[in-house]
Amino acid sequence: MVIKQISFKHGWWYFYRIHEAKTARLTQSYPALKQYLYNMFENCPHDYFQVEPRSSKLRFNLANINLKHIDKHELAELTKLGLKTNAARYQSAHSKVQMYMLEQDANTLAIEIPLWLHHHELEAYEDIFNSKNPLTGHIDALRIENNKIWIWDYKPNARKEKFASTQVYFYAYMLSKRTAIPMEHFRCGYFDDINTYAFNPNSCTIPQIEQEKLIK
Repeated sequence: MVIKQISFKHGWWYFYRIHEAKTARLTQSYPALKQYLYNMFENCPHDYFQVEPRSSKLRFNLANINLKHIDKHELAELTKLGLKTNAARYQSAHSKVQMYMLEQDANTLAIEIPLWLHHHELEAYEDIFNSKNPLTGHIDALRIENNKIWIWDYKPNARKEKFASTQVYFYAYMLSKRTAIPMEHFRCGYFDDINTYAFNPNSCTIPQIEQEKLIK
């Protein structure tokens, strides 16, 4: 097992890792994704990550989202195993879960993937984020399943989350822009050791953009 890794000081420390064998196997239909994942080791624009806005701090809801709660999803079991197996290995719950998934789950190929979005890549960007700085974020876990790219965020109290779907939606949007892979190939979700929530980002709309269209 070969895991390629690097640490990024993006406000605080992020440990970006990819599982090379799984990346080679799972990205055969997505060469642009593989290229992006490897490119981040050499060409990540670190200065973008020193300023706001950040996806994890977004505090508004999407419209037209069909959020599904999934009972007994395999991610819940992976989370339980990760928290138990890596209890003495890592301090943070995120690291315990992420590393277990990267090492043991057949569909997880990368963790803590850096992302960004430029203001000209989204309509009404300045109205939405109150800034022209790049929007940034880091995907907790990237999986490919049934030839769909799944973007997952680990939330220790997933049931209580109010804006997690917005966060992972923009992760999908950013990765789509960075790789030129259409949004129809992405799926999103967040999870803990009990609850898993998933949705198709293609059905979602951003309220601020819808309002602008009404005004026009």
